[in-house]
Amino acid sequence: MLEKGFSEPTDRIIRLKNRLIQARPHVEAARAVLVTQAYKENEHQPAIMRRAKAVEKLFNALPIVIRTDELIVGAVTIHPRSTQICPEFSYDWVEKEFTTMEHRLADPFIIPSETAQALREAFQYWPGKTTSALAASYMSQGTHDSMAGGVFTVGNYFFGGVGHVSVDYGKVLKIGFQGIINEVTRALEQLDRSQPDYIRRQQFYHALIITYKAAIAFAHRYAQEASRLAQEEKDPLRQRELEQIAQNCTRVPEQGATTFWEACQTFWFIQSMLQIESSGHSISPGRFDQYMYPYLAADTSLTHAFAQELVDCCWIKLNDINKTRDEVSAQAFAGYAVFQNLCVGGQTEEGRDATNELSYMCMEATAHVRLPQPSFSIRVWQGTPDAFLYRACELVRLGLGVPAMYNDEVIIPALQNRGVSLHDARDYCIIGCVEPQAPHRTEGWHDAAFFNVARVLEITLNNGRAGDKQLGPATGEITTYRDINDFYAAFSQQMAHFVHQLVEACNSVDLAHGERCPLPFLSGLVDDCIGRGKSLQEGGAIYNFTGPQAFGVADTGDSVYALQKQVFEESRVSLAELKSALESNFGYLTGEAPPDDALPDEQAVYEVVKRIIEQNGLLDPAAIKNEVYRQLAAASEPSSSTTSGMTRFADIRRILENTPCFGNDIDDVDMVARRCALIYCQEVQKYRNPRGGQFQAGIYPVSANVLFGKDVGALPDGRLAGAPLADGVSPRQGKDMLGPTAAANSVAKLDHFIASNGTLYNQKFLPSSLAGEKGLRNFSGLVRSYFDKKGMHVQFNVIDRQTLIEAQKNPQQHQDLVVRVAGYSAQFVVLAKEVQDDIISRTEQQF
Repeated sequence: MLEKGFSEPTDRIIRLKNRLIQARPHVEAARAVLVTQAYKENEHQPAIMRRAKAVEKLFNALPIVIRTDELIVGAVTIHPRSTQICPEFSYDWVEKEFTTMEHRLADPFIIPSETAQALREAFQYWPGKTTSALAASYMSQGTHDSMAGGVFTVGNYFFGGVGHVSVDYGKVLKIGFQGIINEVTRALEQLDRSQPDYIRRQQFYHALIITYKAAIAFAHRYAQEASRLAQEEKDPLRQRELEQIAQNCTRVPEQGATTFWEACQTFWFIQSMLQIESSGHSISPGRFDQYMYPYLAADTSLTHAFAQELVDCCWIKLNDINKTRDEVSAQAFAGYAVFQNLCVGGQTEEGRDATNELSYMCMEATAHVRLPQPSFSIRVWQGTPDAFLYRACELVRLGLGVPAMYNDEVIIPALQNRGVSLHDARDYCIIGCVEPQAPHRTEGWHDAAFFNVARVLEITLNNGRAGDKQLGPATGEITTYRDINDFYAAFSQQMAHFVHQLVEACNSVDLAHGERCPLPFLSGLVDDCIGRGKSLQEGGAIYNFTGPQAFGVADTGDSVYALQKQVFEESRVSLAELKSALESNFGYLTGEAPPDDALPDEQAVYEVVKRIIEQNGLLDPAAIKNEVYRQLAAASEPSSSTTSGMTRFADIRRILENTPCFGNDIDDVDMVARRCALIYCQEVQKYRNPRGGQFQAGIYPVSANVLFGKDVGALPDGRLAGAPLADGVSPRQGKDMLGPTAAANSVAKLDHFIASNGTLYNQKFLPSSLAGEKGLRNFSGLVRSYFDKKGMHVQFNVIDRQTLIEAQKNPQQHQDLVVRVAGYSAQFVVLAKEVQDDIISRTEQQF
């Protein structure tokens, strides 16, 4: 039997989960107040010492909270699933939303009046002192104009901390925070006073010692609170649990862990302390099954059931972390996303299979908890056991959108191509959405920016204009193009212009973080900050990158192919007609939806394929594809009796929409999408960042394809102005009509090796298609085939359209429905309606 099924969670896990689901996220003021006090008290100190003193105050004074039923303790906020504010990065957007954040479209938070007042008072200190203020001062007006014009945004790190890192959990498990203090003390004693960087390194080491002593005190405060609660507890079982929690927090993370329970507690203290120090998200646990397994294997006193409950508790705690963003960014990251990516499987540094017992227990925990965090991933390679992949596919069938799956055979060489050693590349983990990095050795600056390739296409077709504003260089009116090569020349020139501005913006923010917000606690957990004597933000990591991500690749590819096919090759539409149609949005008002029958549905495609096979006996897939498109196009041509009653814009849009599209395994189309993506990726990799590392491109959207689609006008693929763009490297919604294998084959043709910051591919399946052992075999076969063709990543929603529509109508009855949005999962009912609609509209695949 391939199907194993999943066990039921314990009553404790069910109670903890229900409290999280029912919690209403709050904004709290304690952190903002404390960090402001610390900055005022230490204005005479250098930046790294001010940060150390701020973190020291936070660890010594933040409220201590142990929630009912918890076995793993440590909280960032008093209220569950809530957030603190970090004014040292930015603050004014919070103040603007004091009265609206509770009711906004995406990710609402409650801000009680007393919290707003405390924050308002703290914010009075920060004008001109934040990283965002400094970064903005570095940027040119042209860069600001391009961001305002929807070409790209660096809002992620512009307004908040960087995050996007995986630290050395294993090191703390072995030697504890005291071991790190000892290492820093030795480095301090060995400093050469004659070196010009002596003073800077000395200050850095003193900052680390202050920070890690405070971190030990933070854990001891939890030990004291657990002891106090144990003395008051009437239930003998809970009393013993609290006594053990107190013992655990007395030992770890000051010292190394000796039991699996201590290891789990150590892991969570690290995770929560990183969130306290900075507002950066995507603090990713990385290869949890590798650094935690030795403690599971060695703990002979532990029953399997209790070990599983401890892992489940870690999963619960990961869902207690939350983050608020400004209203616009909240739409781009819809679903209270914090992107704590936890990865299992793959191979060891020596190239052997890394799967172990804990790898499977992590899948069981995901099935038990059924919440968005962790953002659960698996690594797959040629040596991955079939049983492991079948189990992962079985987990996918639960409809949680996890695990996402990553291909070692692409990612390891892609990282090596960026200068990562083979040993370190084999040990890669996934950060945030889909970004690979060598854990605890990398400052990757993944998610550094969203770059709207479709917006650059639109600007190119308008001679560098965005509306009435000249954002890009004048590269020629569309009506002057002689052939498709003229377009590519103009597009490449516009791309070079806007990528240069993108780099300016990213590097401005990068410099600001290095100057104003170095992070001593984080830096002590990443190689080789201690050895180099500098913070992570100043270039202390072994590997330094900046990774902006693109979206709108499929829209651009389909548009360029339609331009090539219908204008230059077949002359069915003139350049003047196309220009006029695009400017008028094909005759629709912006935001107006086309009629329901505007696109060929799946039944129409099925009928055509059936008729072709019956009439011609065709079995060759390529021949069937070509004939399908020919017959669909012919069927859509207006008859002579109706042409006079239709506008030419409708004719043009129909012709463009019936051009073959990316996602159907047609080389001519897919190679155009590949070329457009490469133009972006190759331009990005020309640049370097202030930390001495290279820029590397990614292609993934979070949910920005919906938000930033509003900035893009009508396109030559027939898309109307303001409509969502394709997500990641996925085909456009509803355009991949020839099944999951054809769609995957198209996506695999993109050059995933050069997009080394990560690519994201979503597929959506009907549950019935994956049912039973046959469905499981087909499913795993699809993954193996896609990875054999050198796809980098794939993830799945397994749910039918009607269930999503029902949840949209009756959210209270579907609060535990979790779906895959982009590089993360979220509760469906908390997503903005337009993001829900985007998920509903994705093609429902079946074998």
